[in-house]
Amino acid sequence: MRKQTFIQGSIILIASALIVKLIGALFKIPLANMLGGDGMNYFGCGYSLFLPVYAIMINGLSPAVSKLTAERVSKLDFNSVEKIRHVSLISFSIIGLIGSVLMILLSKIFCTYVADNPNAYLCVITLAPSVVFGCICSVYRGYYEGLCNMIPTSISQLAEAIGKLIFGLTFCNFIIHNYDSISKYFPNTDIYSLASASAILGISLSTGLGLLILIMFEPFRNKPKIKNLNISKDEEKSLLKEIFSIMIPIAIGSLVTNLTTLIDLATIIRFIDKIPIDILSKEYNVNTDNFSGFVYGSYTGLAITIFNLVPSVTNMLSKGALPNVVTSWQNKDLQSLQKDVSDMLSITFLIAIPSGLGITFLAKPILIFLYPQRIDEIAVSYESLAYMGIGVIFLCLSFPLFSVLQGINRPDLPIKIMLVGVIVKLIGNIVLLSVPSMAVYGAGISTTLCYFVIFILSFVMFTKVSKVKINLIKISLPILYGSILCSISAIICNDIISKYQSSKLALMLGILIGGGIYLVTLYLMGFKLVDTIKFRKSK
Repeated sequence: MRKQTFIQGSIILIASALIVKLIGALFKIPLANMLGGDGMNYFGCGYSLFLPVYAIMINGLSPAVSKLTAERVSKLDFNSVEKIRHVSLISFSIIGLIGSVLMILLSKIFCTYVADNPNAYLCVITLAPSVVFGCICSVYRGYYEGLCNMIPTSISQLAEAIGKLIFGLTFCNFIIHNYDSISKYFPNTDIYSLASASAILGISLSTGLGLLILIMFEPFRNKPKIKNLNISKDEEKSLLKEIFSIMIPIAIGSLVTNLTTLIDLATIIRFIDKIPIDILSKEYNVNTDNFSGFVYGSYTGLAITIFNLVPSVTNMLSKGALPNVVTSWQNKDLQSLQKDVSDMLSITFLIAIPSGLGITFLAKPILIFLYPQRIDEIAVSYESLAYMGIGVIFLCLSFPLFSVLQGINRPDLPIKIMLVGVIVKLIGNIVLLSVPSMAVYGAGISTTLCYFVIFILSFVMFTKVSKVKINLIKISLPILYGSILCSISAIICNDIISKYQSSKLALMLGILIGGGIYLVTLYLMGFKLVDTIKFRKSK
């Protein structure tokens, strides 16, 4: 079986995630420029139902298969590894198909009575096939990740990203330019609703492409010698029970995570609608008939898109860490566990702190750089993004810790911690969105508060359960100092250069100079990056 060490696997996944996110940005940014706040309102509403369903059906499955596979491999029980794979593929293909059908059947009910946005139902319907595709993909990815082989996951994710870029933008652009001839087949459906649904159809097709890539790895799979693959009904039930015992807590935790999107959907539009429009129009000169929907679409389409970029990359660390964490914990090797978690947090800090501070201090220039045609959307979303920049740091650090807690047999803790965070988010939205002067960006503040609480609780519970001590100050202090100098340098350079050059060039040079100062600062402070990411033998 081909294996990589934790750091090797993480680097493969991070490199893949960087490319995937770059391609994803090439999809989402032009899409937002095409659809604007009104179109992204439909797009966001569709995702508000899709994400919780996806969380329940898929997010917990890959870690569950990965964990069980890693446990069997550590015992050299390859017969059970193949049985886990076989049972999972059959069972979750059926479950995924049921989930897709339910999404289609419930689409109009959700969009009409929950989201108060009936025309978004097409977005939900076109997303439905991705549930069954995603379930099967998760089994394959979990299997390979459990074998410490991150290459199939990386290549399939790359294929998905390319497919989403090509299919999504092509379909959306086609609808926009041919709406008059196509609209007769979709009466009472406006151009933005239809264009959003066509873009999401591209996402579903890209998920199918990712599955096809994983299936293509089958002939090259290093199949172990199996004594007996006949699976009795009792053995099948036992394996499914094991899978669900791991999957359900993770899925619930992921569901709780995605409840923040439902909270934003249920509160932002409703609270802004309660504020007299003349109060908002004094500060935001936006030309739209649906201001609340426009704010929600701009918030989800612009601010949330940027907010999720960095965490989606650092989250790959948790996948790379899981097999080694499981092995260290089972062997009661706390020293190796401390090393793995310290490495994981160090690399996460390296990426998260400068990125988060950069987003906070350069929120508006970043949005102008990426969405030059959407000045009105930027006006109502840049403040939210600025407040969420700090939240990026806490979110990046939280989810790798969740993976570690699951690896040390406490999958219940992420659920409880996330539930506390969701309560903070809900209370924050209710309180802050009720204040007219904060209604447009209050959701951004509550998001940062939510993930700050989650990170603190996650770290405290990890140290309490594992008895492993990690000095966060020692790890983060040089990185924090370098990040502050990086941000200050980037701001000053951007302000000075923008007086003589274009804003795009000024931002790029500011970030480049700030990044250089960041690396030099770390070097002068004696931070040894090589020691942090050095390879060590897989256990």
